[in-house]
Amino acid sequence: MFENYSDSQVYLAIVLAPLIGSIIAGVFNAYISRAVAHTVTIAGVAISFILAMFVFKYFAFDGAQTYNETVYTWMVSDGFRFEVGFLIDNLTSMMLVVVSFVSLMVHLYTIGYMQEDPGYKRFFSYISLFTFSMYMLVMSNNFLQLFFGWEAVGLVSYLLIGFYYKKESAIFANMKAFLVNRVGDFGFILGIAGVLMVFNTLDYADVFAMASSKADLTIEVIPGEQWSMMTLICILLFVGAMGKSAQVPLHVWLPDSMEGPTPISALIHAATMVTAGIFMVTRMSPLFELSETALTFILVIGAITALFMGFLGIIQNDIKRVVAYSTLSQLGYMTVALGASAYSAAVFHLMTHAFFKALLFLAAGSVIIGMHHVQDIRQMGGLKKYMPITYWTSLLGTLALIGFPGFSGFYSKDSIIEAVHASTIAGSDFAYYAVLAGVFITALYSLRLFFIVFHGEERMDHHTKEHLKESPWVVTVPLVLLAIPSVIIGGMTISSVLYGDYFNNVVFVQQAHDVLGHLKETYHGPLSMILHGITTAPFFLMAAGIATAWYLYMKNPELPARIKGSFGLIYDILDNKYGFDAFNEKVIAGGTRGLGNVFSKFGDIMIIDGLIVNGSAKSVAWFSGIIRHIQTGYLYHYAFAMILGLIGLLALVIL
Repeated sequence: MFENYSDSQVYLAIVLAPLIGSIIAGVFNAYISRAVAHTVTIAGVAISFILAMFVFKYFAFDGAQTYNETVYTWMVSDGFRFEVGFLIDNLTSMMLVVVSFVSLMVHLYTIGYMQEDPGYKRFFSYISLFTFSMYMLVMSNNFLQLFFGWEAVGLVSYLLIGFYYKKESAIFANMKAFLVNRVGDFGFILGIAGVLMVFNTLDYADVFAMASSKADLTIEVIPGEQWSMMTLICILLFVGAMGKSAQVPLHVWLPDSMEGPTPISALIHAATMVTAGIFMVTRMSPLFELSETALTFILVIGAITALFMGFLGIIQNDIKRVVAYSTLSQLGYMTVALGASAYSAAVFHLMTHAFFKALLFLAAGSVIIGMHHVQDIRQMGGLKKYMPITYWTSLLGTLALIGFPGFSGFYSKDSIIEAVHASTIAGSDFAYYAVLAGVFITALYSLRLFFIVFHGEERMDHHTKEHLKESPWVVTVPLVLLAIPSVIIGGMTISSVLYGDYFNNVVFVQQAHDVLGHLKETYHGPLSMILHGITTAPFFLMAAGIATAWYLYMKNPELPARIKGSFGLIYDILDNKYGFDAFNEKVIAGGTRGLGNVFSKFGDIMIIDGLIVNGSAKSVAWFSGIIRHIQTGYLYHYAFAMILGLIGLLALVIL
């Protein structure tokens, strides 16, 4: 079946299998049973996962050559070709495995989580459509298809966040996500337009081949001011990534997106959609390497997100929002790696993070099921003895998240910290201390959540306590399957992915920016990295975070309330999310509404209605009132007018 591996039918099957399942579950919703809906969608994603594993094997182990072919030409306009095609290489094959595996686990988990939901079949249709959209994004070989997948995942995200469309908060959340992403996508499409203007093509290979020859081009955005065209293109493309990957200040949509069902939190906001920006910048490394200004911008934005979004996780009481702010912070780490030109480290953390963050979201969903959909951690406690599988898998996911030595997150997060430390790009010092402090913050909010939910006093009501039990197997099996890579995948792959030749000819880094090459000189294997790691600052900061969380929430649980009272101003700032939501609501949204009212009053009412529509009608009526006096009905009046006209014409001819 795979002997002729360049056959595009294999790649078409990966893309189309979940799409077919989505269409069957969605279009024929009224005619099929729940069992048929989840069977066809799970089968579609399972087929994609199996094929993705074969693809990964051929590229990672059999040395397959990069596949870059056009599937069909959509349009040719003025010599520009707009095509749909696939670019399959080591980066794509890794992304396909991550997306398909997490998606498959979420599909299985959904059977248990959504079993009582009336929108069961519609939900399966949406998540399969999302998987198709993500495949189109990561497999694209040109900017047109990239933008299609980019917008498609945004659309399906909108549908999934607002899945409970009769719930006002869900409607607000999906509209917020839609609007914030439109801001980022506006920059993204301007960046793509810049690529087309400079390179006269949207094909990745052609653009990358010409990139260095266009590095010195400038443009006058402001008259008299010469800007680097490459810097402008890269920053505009990254603005799109800021929206999708929720970087400050376009991060505000992601916490509210927890209004969607928990499986979606795992699929969209932990493993796939929010990592689209990280993938895109990595794919565009030949462009970003030509602009240190753009890299500095990325580095600083990522550092701010990594540190300050972590602070917000400390005060959250909704179990899903704690994990959501953790996602924001971890996306900041990935972005910092991009800014330091450690693209491989960013994708490596993307991969490890996908497994343990999906695990943590699904474990949170398991807790929510057990608690009869209570999400406030202040009403939980002591769940360890009631939900042992959820407990142990949550512990493994938490240890991976905080970067405990030997777990997957340790290898990827510590590599990012060391890469930033070795970087000489402007802003790298600030970024280093931000991600270093983030280690303590991550351990603090992660263990706070774990201790409050699974240990200590049982704070649930009597009815909930009586019915509290472990989740069904369709929920716990995905947890176990996700826990395995959360523990071992980092150590298994770091030597080849990060310090080997896995990304050769895929990721391009200038010699002056090659921080991972510098780290490679002191790398001697995963075990050696563990032994070295327990002597470094990140390990001691992580241990301090664990100890602080244990003391505050296990040993002396009354102390946090006293600290809150003593630092009320700081707490209020964090509780108000640094004022981003208030600013957006009052200034951005309020200003837009005010401007709309001005245009409505002066533009619509006064100009359009007053002058154009009603004014035209009144002018015609006035003119008609004058003209009708000429229409007397007497023949001699008309004859007299004709004679006057004839005399006038003769006068013109004679004179």
